Amino acid sequence: MSEVLIVGGGFAGVWSAAAAARVRGDSDLRITLVAPNEDMVLRPRLHKLDPEWSRVALKRVLEPIGVTHLRAEVTGIDVAGSTVTAGDRSIGYDRLVLAAGSRLVRATLPGAEHLFDIDTADGVARLNAHLGNRVGFTAVVIGSGFTGLEIATELAARGRVILLERADVVAPELGPGPRPVITAALAELGVEVRLEASAASVTGRGVVLTDGSEVQADAVIWTAGMRAHPMTEQIPAERDRLGRLEVDRHLRVAGDVFAAGDVAAALVDADHHGVQSCQFATPMGKVAGHNAAADLLGLPLVEFAPDPYVTCLDLGAAGAVFTTGWDRAVALTGQQAKELKGTILEVIHPPLDDADEILAQAGRQSNEVAG
Repeated sequence: MSEVLIVGGGFAGVWSAAAAARVRGDSDLRITLVAPNEDMVLRPRLHKLDPEWSRVALKRVLEPIGVTHLRAEVTGIDVAGSTVTAGDRSIGYDRLVLAAGSRLVRATLPGAEHLFDIDTADGVARLNAHLGNRVGFTAVVIGSGFTGLEIATELAARGRVILLERADVVAPELGPGPRPVITAALAELGVEVRLEASAASVTGRGVVLTDGSEVQADAVIWTAGMRAHPMTEQIPAERDRLGRLEVDRHLRVAGDVFAAGDVAAALVDADHHGVQSCQFATPMGKVAGHNAAADLLGLPLVEFAPDPYVTCLDLGAAGAVFTTGWDRAVALTGQQAKELKGTILEVIHPPLDDADEILAQAGRQSNEVAG
């Protein structure tokens, strides 16, 4: 019996499993997903600070389609021996899909143990436990990328928020297209933006900046940077600056190994690689899972061909901004964009307990939710 082994229980891993199950049909191909937790966490929802709303029981997606979930942490990959180490077990595979996701780049500042983050459901729960139902608190958010902006604007309804950005402009990675909308929203919500500002250390009372000044705060939230899971370092292949594995159009790394989601540097057109987001992780998972199974069963492989790139940034009570293309041209703002963001947050939730619907969605690469 042949085995497709999938490492990771996020968007890419779950949809890899579903796509492989769809290709399997009546064959005896075995599909196993290895992830340590019982839930899939929908990370794009975490800025709403409702960890339970962001959890999906893996068994409600995997069991209906006949995929085995092994609850274990993968600690090693032996490509030469076609095995992975999970807990105290060595598991063989015929095809491997690495979909272990990304991790927040942890701060190495003195006092980093005082930092909060919203990278995981547990991180959100810790922040919630600290803030409770309080209003009128002061929060410092470090980093004005996608995550930093969403948590800063979300918290602004409950307290004073100070946003630190080491660059000389807000949201440097998002480019000039949406910046006027973002800066207007931050001003409307009363978020204090401090540019060319970096943290030197963190205390239980707040944060000390590199210029020696101190900002007192009830919570300091770190959002500065994401990187592919370090498991990629165990696969002999080229990696990009984010630690992502270079893959071909079929999402094959080399030989029996495929990669999907935040661990894969996949071209989406002639000039651009996908970004680390569920927008690309979901269709990548579907392609990698399909191809891992099809490769074993002698069926045609499919190419990764995602929808055109868009972004939809939640801006709290100020609405949202929806952009199109790699230059992030603004297409919608305010309430219209907010409604679209709400639709997206609902649509990313996978079907539950319905094998036919799960497998049907596994066969569609497109993420279209509007129009």
